[in-house]
Amino acid sequence: MPQPPAPHTLQVRLQVNGIPHELSLDSRTTLLDALREHLALTGSKKGCDHGQCGACTVLVEGRRINACLTLAAMHDGDAVTTIEGLGSEGTLHPLQAAFVRHDGFQCGYCTPGQICSAAGALQELRDGMPSHASADLEAKPLLHADEIRERMSGNICRCSAYPNIVDAILEVGRAG
Repeated sequence: MPQPPAPHTLQVRLQVNGIPHELSLDSRTTLLDALREHLALTGSKKGCDHGQCGACTVLVEGRRINACLTLAAMHDGDAVTTIEGLGSEGTLHPLQAAFVRHDGFQCGYCTPGQICSAAGALQELRDGMPSHASADLEAKPLLHADEIRERMSGNICRCSAYPNIVDAILEVGRAG
């Protein structure tokens, strides 16, 4: 039986949480696997590995993406922010603090992806990007629960902390 060809190794440069990294990766390595297995940043979770649960959500160049659906090589030179990079040593990011205050997590498995997605969703609102819940595609979208629920619909919480998650995001969005 013929042997499969050897995987192709690539050099990939990533700026992760403000720190530059140069990684030698199999060309098939997802961004999620690069973060978890090569950089030991295990906050982003591998939930479904099909882009359906959002547990792997990170920010790439400030935009939220499912890290399980993209190859690390596609982000050569990009800035990546994971849950570990949102806060700082001893200081929680406002979304992290709001999730704690509102009990926006139960088991905590989805929480890193939820918080990264929320950070991206709030930036989308600030940038005036409409969603399917936006009443007027030409006007700046308004911060309200329906808008947050729509923008967060790609992040599943199996423990059903959704009302608390929405409250936490609304609090941070209203604060500025």
